[in-house]
Amino acid sequence: MTTPESSNRSFDVVVLGTGAAGLVAAVVAAEAGASVGLFEKSDLVGGTTSMSGGVVWMPNNHHMLEAGLADSRDDALAYLHALSSGLLDSDLAASFVDNGPEALRWLEDNTACRFFVIDGYPDYHPEHPGGKPGGGRSLDNEVFSFDELGDWADRIRNPGGPMPMTLSDTALGGATGPPDKALIADRIAKHANGLGLALVGALLRACLDRGIEPNLSHRAVELVTDDGRVTGVRFALPDGDCAGTGGGGSVVEVEARNGVILATGGFEWNPELVKTFLRGPMTAPASTPTNTGDGLVMAMAVGARLGNMPHAWWVPVARIPGETEWGEPRVRLVLSERTRPRSILVNAHGRRFCNEAGNYNAMGGVFHTFDPATFTYPNQPAWMVFDHGHQQRYNVFTVRAGDAVPDWIVTGETVSELAVRIGVPPDALEATVARFNEHARRGDDPDHGRGRSAFDHFNGDRTLEPPFTTLGPLDAGPYHALRIECGSLGTNGGPRTDARARVLRQGGGVIPGLYAAGNTMAAATAMAYGGAGGTLGPAIAFGYVAGRDAAVSPRTDDRDGAGT
Repeated sequence: MTTPESSNRSFDVVVLGTGAAGLVAAVVAAEAGASVGLFEKSDLVGGTTSMSGGVVWMPNNHHMLEAGLADSRDDALAYLHALSSGLLDSDLAASFVDNGPEALRWLEDNTACRFFVIDGYPDYHPEHPGGKPGGGRSLDNEVFSFDELGDWADRIRNPGGPMPMTLSDTALGGATGPPDKALIADRIAKHANGLGLALVGALLRACLDRGIEPNLSHRAVELVTDDGRVTGVRFALPDGDCAGTGGGGSVVEVEARNGVILATGGFEWNPELVKTFLRGPMTAPASTPTNTGDGLVMAMAVGARLGNMPHAWWVPVARIPGETEWGEPRVRLVLSERTRPRSILVNAHGRRFCNEAGNYNAMGGVFHTFDPATFTYPNQPAWMVFDHGHQQRYNVFTVRAGDAVPDWIVTGETVSELAVRIGVPPDALEATVARFNEHARRGDDPDHGRGRSAFDHFNGDRTLEPPFTTLGPLDAGPYHALRIECGSLGTNGGPRTDARARVLRQGGGVIPGLYAAGNTMAAATAMAYGGAGGTLGPAIAFGYVAGRDAAVSPRTDDRDGAGT
């Protein structure tokens, strides 16, 4: 298969990026009658979406209502406002809540995308106003056969070979055991993938059905404007460099008669932008390395108004020495490992500092705690400390339960010996473990409330009864520790948009012909991560909104616009 050539250099709508936001935008615009050019910086389709669990968080969706799970527009907005510390744009949040369910139903009616409720998966903060402890807002993907993609099946960013499982088949989706071997074998035989690969595969098939073939290895470097309106994009081709990136090489300019949709992901892999904008250290991005802020830089160059810039979708991560992915050190998300019993997180002082079973995104705040006396971030790096009982019962990444402990996990026969080996005060770590053990045996955590939220138990050991799904003493040596860093699933600051996904101008009004969706835009939910799929839900909603609006937007679109 060859990458489509950009011989057609004029489209109604140009979409930059092939994650969920870009693919949805392209399909919707084409269905509305627009000619669509779809461009991808990488030589692979899918962006961070293809590396994800593929879950979509969508309040008030039809599947949950059909399942008899109550939700409403008011509940969804109350929940988002409760989590956003006053940063939420009410109009943008309302656009997500109003358009998201419509987008979801449209995709199921017009593409191969199929979703279902993950049984019992609670919101990440279900005790807050409007939260849903019984779940229903987090939707999984049905598996999708890559046989439907022909040669394009090999052009999707695949983080680890065949993924024949949905999230619901895994412990992170609530499963207490592995799926039936015959079922998995059947899926493998049919080249059926789940998770984010299923979502990308189904959306790519929808693009191909409408005659939209992604133009790969096209790095957008500049937006073309005419009297303040965005009218096209300049791309650097793989054979060279251009536009202030070193000189030389070839450039392709593509016209966008109606508009350009930025869906290029965040800026978490751009060290300069990370240092400039993020509120605290983020040492280990967990997304595709192509997310270097291209959309952000181009939007700034044409006067875009920015928002939410200090924030990202935070996540604790760990590294296994020697592992790489896409040419960069691989990081592993620390999710169930820190939630299960007989484990805690401690900082450089040997003390616990958070509810270890809490939602990963909210942990960004504690990792960024700053000590003004020492001018350090004492909670980064941190250590996951666990005992022999944990190691015998639970997997830790590639280490199966009961297997020999590798040298990248630090071990000590006693808590004190372990403390010395990881460089924390032995007395403090001993006191921390002793205090936690006392409370864990009683089934309560007065220090950080671990086990009090319905969410705390979902990723724990569900063969046990709450609160012991997540609470258990560390009382059997030897003891082990794993180094934890503050990572990111992606940044969520960028050009601000109005409710129609049109990019706002720094001086007021909109930038005609420019749209943004996904992690490129200033997040519609601000810093709030409502539940599993909290990034993909808004990405789909605003990809849908942007594609629909751009398809019918004439060149005479009001330059003052809304959102002033």
